[in-house]
Amino acid sequence: MDDVFKALADPSRRKLLDELHQDNGQSLGQLCELLDMTRQAVTKHLVILEEANLVATVWRGREKLHYLNPAPLHEILERWIGKYERTRLEALSDLKRGLEETNQPEQKNAKTDVRIRDIH
Repeated sequence: MDDVFKALADPSRRKLLDELHQDNGQSLGQLCELLDMTRQAVTKHLVILEEANLVATVWRGREKLHYLNPAPLHEILERWIGKYERTRLEALSDLKRGLEETNQPEQKNAKTDVRIRDIH
């Protein structure tokens, strides 16, 4: 699990995972187009993601495709978040989202419906 947390600590690697979530099975070239970094830098990030088992690769001819493996993320969810009450976390998330919406400059005068469920 340490490798997963290490891999998730970097915003570029999280971006790579987000891109694979959007469109799974991308080549190195496709992923490089989405990030403002060299092929070598993207390759290094992908190696770390592979070592953490967050990305799996498949060769199709001469092309290496990268696929998101959500299993380690699910394990973290079950171990670290699952032990807390989901309803409380959902309520806090709703509250945070509502407060962020009211702090948007174009929505300062708009009313936001923030429901607070049993937080205590």
